[in-house]
Amino acid sequence: MSGHDAGSAVRRLLRPAEQATYEKVFSTVYVGLMTNVLLAVACAPLLAALAIVRDPLASWPFFTVLSSLCAPALAGAFSCFAALSDGSTAVFRTFWSGYRRCAARALLLWAAGAAAVSMLTVDAVIVARTTWGPALAPFFATAAALVAAVIWASLVLLAEPRNEPVRLRDLVRPSLYLVARRWYLAAVSMAVLVLAAAVILVKPVIGLLVLCSPLLYVAWATTRFVVAPVLPDSTGR
Repeated sequence: MSGHDAGSAVRRLLRPAEQATYEKVFSTVYVGLMTNVLLAVACAPLLAALAIVRDPLASWPFFTVLSSLCAPALAGAFSCFAALSDGSTAVFRTFWSGYRRCAARALLLWAAGAAAVSMLTVDAVIVARTTWGPALAPFFATAAALVAAVIWASLVLLAEPRNEPVRLRDLVRPSLYLVARRWYLAAVSMAVLVLAAAVILVKPVIGLLVLCSPLLYVAWATTRFVVAPVLPDSTGR
């Protein structure tokens, strides 16, 4: 490469980006930070309890019930993500609109999923003490992961803008089929969610105010691709 070509390449690399690019970057950062704040506000009772109780595992039934606050909050966050994809940065109104619209059904979905995962966990602990415990452990782990993935996919579908309310069974059935069909993508979403929960528990400030939205967005976008064939006005893939 000649000196002239190298200089041209450097000038192109250092050339300022277009204003629209800067606006998009700042809009994305703004939506992410504000969504983090609204998630923290919506889940404040759960966060306060986690900060006060020294051993949450010892009080897991209480925290399982209290975690239901996350369901409508996630629906609000998903609404913000979908609006951002359409170019909207109206975070506050979009979040609480999605929260109110999906709250009741999101709570029912979360309660059913939490009950199923809790039952599988208790059964796994009981069975682990038997001779066949180690052999059955993968079954319980896989079943719990499947339930969590289906509930997550159903919440993603629930948060999509619709002209009419949708029944829960019309969310769960296609979610179960599509999650099983594209299990590798569902596994990625679950891994990202586990990472998000771990970061929040280890570094609450960084997790809640910085990394929560980006990680949730990755899990949301991946799951949205999984359930794309049944999205409203979807043409399928």
